[in-house]
Amino acid sequence: MAEGRLFVNTKDESPRLFDNNFLDFFSRIPFWVPIIIYVPAVVVFSWLSFEAGIQWYIYLCLIFSGAVLWTLAEYLIHRFIFHFHPKGRLLKRIHFIFHGVHHDYPQDSLRLVMPPVVSIPLATAFYYLFVLCFNTAGYGEMANGFFAGFIGTYLFYDLMHYATHHLNWRNAYFQAIKEHHMKHHYKNPDVGFGFTSKTWDVVFRTDFEKEG
Repeated sequence: MAEGRLFVNTKDESPRLFDNNFLDFFSRIPFWVPIIIYVPAVVVFSWLSFEAGIQWYIYLCLIFSGAVLWTLAEYLIHRFIFHFHPKGRLLKRIHFIFHGVHHDYPQDSLRLVMPPVVSIPLATAFYYLFVLCFNTAGYGEMANGFFAGFIGTYLFYDLMHYATHHLNWRNAYFQAIKEHHMKHHYKNPDVGFGFTSKTWDVVFRTDFEKEG
């Protein structure tokens, strides 16, 4: 973020991040790109789960558990990585590219979902971490269903993040997360890190009621 300001521009404008046209092109991602990547992924990993003999009710439990873990991962990544205050020119530049630009230009519709060049390696790392954990516990066949819930909720997060900046549905849940997220952008970026759910803000005392 620009020092001393909560935002720079609230228009749907997309500033350059790189002098190189190739790099700058791939820094802008339309909201529909994660759909064509992660909907098939959820289907494939769900199918693999059933192929491994998982019963439907176990599958639903795995989906729910993966979704809950995503909400925690989302909170921790946002709070401790995206809102890390780096020192040094290079680290500040990297931080700006990953998240600072979103706070300076919060309505930039081409920088509201995570670029696949970042999300796919992260998803891959999480997948193998889950496989390792489930195999170690002796329940390796459950990893795929759990991962399907995790990335499915990530996709939901990406799309809802875009929606909170550009849509205004008359839905109680949507209005609640929109209000929470807009406070994070325009009132105090040092609290309100949860998006899909503000539960973790309550748990870790970073909700707006606890600020100051």
